[in-house]
Amino acid sequence: MIQLYSSIIGEGTPFLFLHGFLGMGDNWKTLGNKFSEEGYQVHLIDQRNHGRSPHTSEMNYEVMSQDIKNYCDTHNLKNIILLGHSMGGKVAMQIAADFPELMQKLIIVDIAPKYYAPHHQEILEGLQALENQNLTSRGDAEDFLAEYIPDTGTRLFLLKNLYWKTKEKLSLRLNLEVLQEASKNVGLALADDVVFEKPTLFINGGNSNYITKEDKPLILKHFPNASIKTIEGAGHWVHAEKMPEFFKIVTEFL
Repeated sequence: MIQLYSSIIGEGTPFLFLHGFLGMGDNWKTLGNKFSEEGYQVHLIDQRNHGRSPHTSEMNYEVMSQDIKNYCDTHNLKNIILLGHSMGGKVAMQIAADFPELMQKLIIVDIAPKYYAPHHQEILEGLQALENQNLTSRGDAEDFLAEYIPDTGTRLFLLKNLYWKTKEKLSLRLNLEVLQEASKNVGLALADDVVFEKPTLFINGGNSNYITKEDKPLILKHFPNASIKTIEGAGHWVHAEKMPEFFKIVTEFL
């Protein structure tokens, strides 16, 4: 059993945050602080092969769901609120399938229970090339990665994984070899027979194509007690792009 790394902020009802593919719990730090001020004990978790959590050869939604169950057992957490973004949303849906008794409410950010074709290949190639460079400054790393990833926001999000491995060498807090293999299955659909009856909130960005109007029947099939909120003018990183609107919608749901 592996022990996931987390940052825990505040006291109150346990509120767990699961980041997306190639992210880390720290991506949610600003919002985590805001929710902790509202009376929640916020857990910003690094999932396996990401951030400061252990690197393992096994990576699928079943083991990642079990990771969170083990984390809750270790920290004696019950009746949690669970939020997952993108890949983290898929993990959260799997937890709803495997351990529905663990949580009181579920929040899924910009991902549907459907299948998504692999689409991270260029990003992974860029990160692998970056890891193979002997870079000595964050500026050099950003310039190098720009050749692979033209979008500035995506690039800065990914570069949060950089850390000083030694005094001279920058490296990434990602298990790239395993994530490259796992990327083929990151878009797997939720099992057809899963039904989670508790209150659920789906939030999507109006400029993102991860959740479409056509997905609503599938969402309600799996999550009959779900509401779906769209934040206009936001893309896939809806929580970062429109933070005040995002915070308001989640607070009202809670």
